[in-house]
This record gives sequence, C-alpha cells and structure tokens, in this order.
Amino acid sequence: MNKKISLGLALALMFVITAVTFSITMIFSRQMFSTTVTNVSQREAMYDKLSEIDSYVRKNYYGTIDETTLNDYISMGYIAGLSDQYATYYSASQYAELQQENAGKLVGIGIRATRSESGFIQVTEVYPDSPAAEANIKAGDLIVKVNDIDVTADTYNDAISEIGGKAGTKLSLTVRSDNKDREISEITRRVVVTPTVYPKMIGTAGYIKIVDFNENTYDQFKKAVEDLIGNQGAQSLIFDLRNNTGGLVDPAIKMLDMLLPEGTIATATYRDGSTEVLGTSDANCIDKPMVVLTNENTASAAELFTQALRDYGVAKSVGTTTYGKGVMQVTHSLKDGSAIRITVAQYNPPKSANYDGVGIKPDYEVTLTEDQAKAFDTLDETTDPQLKKALEITNSSTLLTQNTETTTTEESATPEDANGETTTTEETPAETETQEGAETQTETTETEPATE
Repeated sequence: MNKKISLGLALALMFVITAVTFSITMIFSRQMFSTTVTNVSQREAMYDKLSEIDSYVRKNYYGTIDETTLNDYISMGYIAGLSDQYATYYSASQYAELQQENAGKLVGIGIRATRSESGFIQVTEVYPDSPAAEANIKAGDLIVKVNDIDVTADTYNDAISEIGGKAGTKLSLTVRSDNKDREISEITRRVVVTPTVYPKMIGTAGYIKIVDFNENTYDQFKKAVEDLIGNQGAQSLIFDLRNNTGGLVDPAIKMLDMLLPEGTIATATYRDGSTEVLGTSDANCIDKPMVVLTNENTASAAELFTQALRDYGVAKSVGTTTYGKGVMQVTHSLKDGSAIRITVAQYNPPKSANYDGVGIKPDYEVTLTEDQAKAFDTLDETTDPQLKKALEITNSSTLLTQNTETTTTEESATPEDANGETTTTEETPAETETQEGAETQTETTETEPATE
C-alpha cells in the first residue's frame, strides 16, 4: 500500500533541509572568511613593518642604498623565511646562469676543476670541442695564473670567477704541466656544451656514468645506450649515479621510458592532496640485466631513476643508502628577470613509497674504505668494490639468461632417445645472490667541482 505524505509535512522537511544546508554553508564560509581575514591581516602587518623599516632607514642611514641589492636581499629574506631547505631566490644574473646550466651549457673555457692542495686550480676534466681542448689543456694540469691573478688558496674563488665571463671575451692563463709553466696569452670564452653522460665498455657490460640531469642528458644517454648495445654488443648495463645530486625531472623520465616496460614512471602529490602523473612509459623497453650504483650523495632525480628501475624489477642497486630527496621544486620567473624556486609537491616512484628524508637502501650494500673514498675519481673496475659487485651481478645475470636461452632451444628440439621416445633436457641455473632492499633518503651539503 502506498503511503502519502501531507503537503504540510513535505514543506516542513524542505525547510529543515534548507536550514541545515544554509547552516553548513555559513559555517564553512565563516571559516574561509576568517582564514582570509587572518592572511590579509598578517600580510598587512608584514608590509607595514617593512614600510616602517624602509622609512626609518631612508631618513637616517648614513651610507648610499643600492636599490637592486636591497630588493634582492629583501626577496632572499622572504624565501629564507619559508624554512624550505630547497627554496632559493635567484637574482636576474643568477637566474640567467641557472637557465644556461639547465640547458647543459656554460660560458667559459670548458673545464671542470677543483682546488689543489697548494691552492691552485686543478683541471679534472676538459670538455670536448672546448677552448681548453683547443689550447691543449689536459686533466691534471694546474692553472697558476688567470689574467693578473696569481692563484693561491686566498685568490682561488676570484680566479675561478675570472675564468667565467661573456662569450667572445678573452683571457690569459699560465698552465703548469709536469712542473713546467707555459703561457697561454689568449684564449676566448664561448658557450660550451657540458657532458653529463660518460659511457664505456667493461668486458661485456655497458657502463654509463651520469653526473647530472639537464636538458642535454637524455640525448647523450640515448646515444650512449644505442652505441653500447647496438655497436659494441653490451650484454648488460650499469648506471653509475654516485654523487649525482639530481637536476631536472623531465630528462630522467624520458631516460626511464627507454628502459622500462609500459606503465607509470612517476607521480606528484600536491598540498591539496591531488595527484598528477608526471610521466609514463610505453611498451618498448630494454631487456638486459641492469644495476644502479648509488651513494649518500645520490639525490632527487637520480633517486627517482634508481627506484623506478627497482620498482619494475628490471635492476638491482649497489652501494650505500641515498640522500633522500623526494620533493619537487618549481622555478618561477619574476617580472624583473629574477626568479624564485619553492617546493610544490612530493614526487613518487611508480610503485613504492616516497623516500623523502629516508633515502633508498641498496639491494647490495657495499661501502668504500676511507682511502677508497678519497681516491674515488681514480678508482676503476679493479679497485672499486661497488663497481666490482655490480659487474659480478650483471655477469651472473647474463650467464643465467644465456643458460635459459640454451635450455629453451634444446627443449624445442625434442631429441629422441634410443627407443624413439621424445626426451627433454632439464638444466638448473646457477644460484644468484639476492637480498631484499628497502627505500630511504637524505642529503648532504657538498661543494661541487667548479666548471668554467
């Protein structure tokens, strides 16, 4: 039997629903209004305080105010007040340098250098097709004079700055090689492409050292992988990300797309809880044994690269726990040519938990001795225990793959025994060492080598 509701009761119910809806809306609106008023009041107090300081200083300060410098420091102070360890303010000139760095280019003579024990500029790398290469400057050389600056421990930073400059301008150097000084009376600064990928063959393994992720890294990486596998016959790949502090996320995602099967590569989670897919991989991938080398200075995009390969089960990691930077920054340019960089989200690997502040624990933990760490740049496959372990893993995996392929071929042949019956041959692959790995992260402030 159908029950009918009286018109009066229906109107009463509608009134109650309307009243409840109105009340909830008013409560929410008041909260929003209170938050807005508080924010506005706080901003007004901040502007008033700054105005009060500015007014007093301009009336009483004895010196001369450089308006550009003052504005830069005010902006720096604001960003510093966020307590965001990755936030930065860039002046117009600093932002121009950052853009050039992200583009994988620099203006200078094309060297990577560090300070020698005597305080000289010690060349650790000469970039190909650079002014330094054309001037026959080599790794290991010491630069003892830059223009009129005699390089010492006290003048080192000034000398490094002097090497940089505008493209097309000239400078002079005194270079010491094998304890003999030679004068380079004129060398011209120009834009130089910075290498970030260093490939070579070690036995049957393709070894690729990646020192940074910038706009050139993907192209360099793609060329290296194709050459190692296609031309030199690499049976496995080792990616060395030790001391790689990250860089741009987009190149890392494009590189991972080459290596991974179809699926999500990375996502970002914003403060409102929303999630964005940063990149996906298609079905094309490289089916080779892979190992990643990491240490405590492996951070940011380098950690994403490492964990994404592990999440899909296509690589193992060797070394020590990484830095632990799983947050994403965005650089926003301002009207006067300056810029700010602030943290806007967490970025997450494909399947595992975010590793910010924890780091990524390797599948195989191998540490360097203090002496090995000091001589890190000179270690090779015979003296580097982490690299030796990586080669052991890839060689074992390659052998296992070859054995599996042999077994498959023999089974498909189905040979007959003496009685005419079909037989198959079973092979047991050699046992390989496995170890469960967890994720973790952290970061250490370390002076990076100078590049000019």
